[in-house]
Amino acid sequence: MDPSAVLTDVARAGPFFTVRTGPDRHPDPGCRPVADLYAERPDPGAAIASGSSGCGPGDRVLAQRIAHVRRVLGSDDRVAASITFQGLAALLVSAPFAAAVVHAVLPELTARTLHWAPSADGPWALWSPDPAGRAVPDVDAAAAGLAAALLDGHLAPLVTAVRAQAAVSPRVLWGNAASTIAAARRMVAQHWPGSADRAAAVARRLLDEPALADLGELLAPQPPDRHWTYRRRTCCLYYRARDGLCGDCVLADAPARR
Repeated sequence: MDPSAVLTDVARAGPFFTVRTGPDRHPDPGCRPVADLYAERPDPGAAIASGSSGCGPGDRVLAQRIAHVRRVLGSDDRVAASITFQGLAALLVSAPFAAAVVHAVLPELTARTLHWAPSADGPWALWSPDPAGRAVPDVDAAAAGLAAALLDGHLAPLVTAVRAQAAVSPRVLWGNAASTIAAARRMVAQHWPGSADRAAAVARRLLDEPALADLGELLAPQPPDRHWTYRRRTCCLYYRARDGLCGDCVLADAPARR
């Protein structure tokens, strides 16, 4: 199946699963490759321009996003950086995961070919002009392909970029990444029930990768999960800004272990 058609199909799961394709479907004429986001480093002498589109070459897009989240939550930089990372990780993970699980096709969305157009609120729009793709017919191929594409190609440089902006633990950020993979598995199972077994198997392999392996555990399934429920061993820090805990939080009462 054509990678663009695959991405169009998985976008039915919502905005975090949406990557537009085609030369005429970019969300903003100034959108830039996500590699620019990963390369961003703090500039102590530069002010963050409020209201900027975030698409100009001099814009400090990641710093702007963290500052926006900090204002919305009324939090400190560490909490804002963690929540910003979690939202961006969900954008980067969801569509490739769904494509590999549901259609056995892994679109090649590299840091150079995947572009973003920031918005003030909500998930950023993603676009790739004409992505190639490759078949990932079995669980091993899908998990290996996703590990290289997502963990190495996107999440590791995003961890570095976010930590350059705020003093947040890499363990917190990688814990957010693991939580995002578990959440993508749940969404795929809900939207494509026939792919639930493969989604659980691929996600489990990813969560066993060295960067993620000790950051959570698989528990007996709690609805709506069928195979297992993920419980973090880290915390995204959201509770420091708002009452309540995330569903997979380490601070929540854990159900019985498998």
